[in-house]
Amino acid sequence: MSDPEKSGAQEDRKTRLTVLVALAANLVIAVAKAIGGVIAGSPALLSEAAHSVADSLNEVFLLAALHRSRRPADRRHPFGYGKERFFWSLLAAVGIFVMGGCFSFFQGFEALTGPNTQESHSGYTAGLVVLGVALLAEGASLVRAVHQVRAQPGKGLGSDPALRTVLAEDSTAVLGVLLAAGGMVLHMVTGNVVWEGSASLAIGALLVYVAFGLGKSAREQLIGEAVDPELREGILDLLQSQPEIDYVAALHTMQLGMDSTLVAARVDLTPGIDSERLELVSERIKESIQKRWPEADQVFLDVVDIPQRVRE
Repeated sequence: MSDPEKSGAQEDRKTRLTVLVALAANLVIAVAKAIGGVIAGSPALLSEAAHSVADSLNEVFLLAALHRSRRPADRRHPFGYGKERFFWSLLAAVGIFVMGGCFSFFQGFEALTGPNTQESHSGYTAGLVVLGVALLAEGASLVRAVHQVRAQPGKGLGSDPALRTVLAEDSTAVLGVLLAAGGMVLHMVTGNVVWEGSASLAIGALLVYVAFGLGKSAREQLIGEAVDPELREGILDLLQSQPEIDYVAALHTMQLGMDSTLVAARVDLTPGIDSERLELVSERIKESIQKRWPEADQVFLDVVDIPQRVRE
């Protein structure tokens, strides 16, 4: 196993633990919220229960992504299965939208258009206790996710779609709990269900916004997103600095997975390089790129004769 693969496997183990922590927290919280929401008759609490169920299912998707994206390349998938990571992350975004956002909107509209009734304060007190416990659990999961992100210098928040999804879920879960609690408290104080209905709508809008952002990012990576512009410029500078390369006509990159990148360049070599030396030069340039950027594991050089008029 190469160094990038070993490093990637170690990061996956950390991310898997982060996902498992979030899954355990969401499963327990979903049950508690559902029971509390039924007892209290609270639309905001039921919206949060749907939110936690959606997050739990999404964590299962992310565990599948971590497992399947590490499968080795084969004949049908010569570049490996790295993009499985992006596919399952896209499904997680869809799950947040459908199960969380849509149900929250439904609960909100039902509360606003239905009779203005309020359950006993004891039921709402139990619901607020459930939300307090949920806030502690979601907060602990969020702290772990943030800690892992900060432990990855230079990679940034958007590097790992699985970790990014967990971080987004935990962040929205904390905000959702605060919105639900605020709506319930105002409902108790004023006796007006509009506060809870509004809280449910706000939770739905928050989930839809997060789902859109995660889905857009996963879509871009699935259809073939180029590497960071700074990395591309670095590869271009290295190619142009090679004494055997006279001109770089084109440079294309694509992220194939968490630690796999495709680099394809069309270059014109200096005159006088015979076919035997050409192969040695090409291999040396490829090794130079891979040594400096280990994630660039798929490097292809297309040697062509570029007319002078094209260069100008």
